[in-house]
Amino acid sequence: MPTPPPADVIEPHTWLNEIQTRAELDQRLADGTLVGLTVQGLRLDLEPIPDLSDTEVAGALFVGCRFASRQVGADLVRRGANVVPPFSGLPYPTQPPHLYTPEELAAGFTEGGFEAMYDSRVYAHFRAHGGALPDVREALGQRLHDHGVDNALADATRAWLATHGPQSVVGVMGGHAVRRGSAPYRTAAVLGWELARAHRLVVTGGGPGVMEAANLGAYLSTRSAEDLTAAIDLLAAAPDFTDHDRYTAAALRVRELFGRSVTPPPEDDGEPAVAYRADSAALTTGDLDWANCGGLAVPTWLYGHEPANLFAGRIAKYFSNAIREDTILRLARGGIVFAPGRAGTVQEVFQAATKTYYGTDGASGAYVFLDREYWTSELPVESLLKPLLSTSPFGDLSGTVHLTDDVHEAVRLLLRSSA
Repeated sequence: MPTPPPADVIEPHTWLNEIQTRAELDQRLADGTLVGLTVQGLRLDLEPIPDLSDTEVAGALFVGCRFASRQVGADLVRRGANVVPPFSGLPYPTQPPHLYTPEELAAGFTEGGFEAMYDSRVYAHFRAHGGALPDVREALGQRLHDHGVDNALADATRAWLATHGPQSVVGVMGGHAVRRGSAPYRTAAVLGWELARAHRLVVTGGGPGVMEAANLGAYLSTRSAEDLTAAIDLLAAAPDFTDHDRYTAAALRVRELFGRSVTPPPEDDGEPAVAYRADSAALTTGDLDWANCGGLAVPTWLYGHEPANLFAGRIAKYFSNAIREDTILRLARGGIVFAPGRAGTVQEVFQAATKTYYGTDGASGAYVFLDREYWTSELPVESLLKPLLSTSPFGDLSGTVHLTDDVHEAVRLLLRSSA
């Protein structure tokens, strides 16, 4: 990559010609035209079934929509529309209308265990159809799905970014093999807990280990430190993610016991940060609810052998690992914490450094490496990163690199750099 791409190439866009809800469609139908618009992933076979027969549809695109009959879709094509129907035989939607929730990924576990979960069934299908090198039909289905996730992620984060700004999003990277209940797991959970209480959106790669711990901390951020410790102790009874059924059952048990957080963290003046509805214990901020109750996870079915992280508020799960990696780093403009990890974490370190060096996504926050000994003796990244970042076209950025053994200092560094 000799030079960064122009800003408009990678900048997220808001497309005004996309219809993603039934309410938006009904409004357009009242105007009598869908010319040039894209209708995405809607169930148009459910009551009240919309009447499209008198609507202008020349150049309209219906992608991933379900119609009351094949005749409806054929009539749209005859009148000049383009129709890409949902692919038959796929266990996943080709145009998901929203990000996944933990409940959706875990659906089926109660009845049939880990193998019966939605998440596991999609992974089994992924493997059976070529894995990372699928045939063309499967590749198209996966790409449409991932585009739908792109869209849903932009929609889900828009309200948060408008309210808090891009520097409020913090990434947490680290080893997937860290066992529940271990010291590194507890440290990562405290990190997520403190960041969420400081109104930072915690973003992880959505796997087990450090990633699950950080989302768990964010999930329980409106509860006490004692509650967080109690939850970790319960999870520690199933420490190994390769024991899929026990690992998943423990996560669901913690969710059952702790449910939604019910007391928001105080502001500096001692008053609650956000009002809660007593009937559902959900944040009244609506679109920001999930962000304050677990943050965001961005996993991939490439690593579908790892159990789903069930503590994130929303889950942007992709088939493409490359898109997923870039998405995490693009979002994390408020800095990144790197806990000890191996090849995957090191890849993320230098992929992030490339973005910072060229300013690809704008200004970066701090890079905080937890465990000084690990990052200086075992994997000495500091000695490579600082000379590289000191020669950035945007000046000496070596000061963005920090090493610490103290999770509280890590949080202070992140908050200071993104203030």
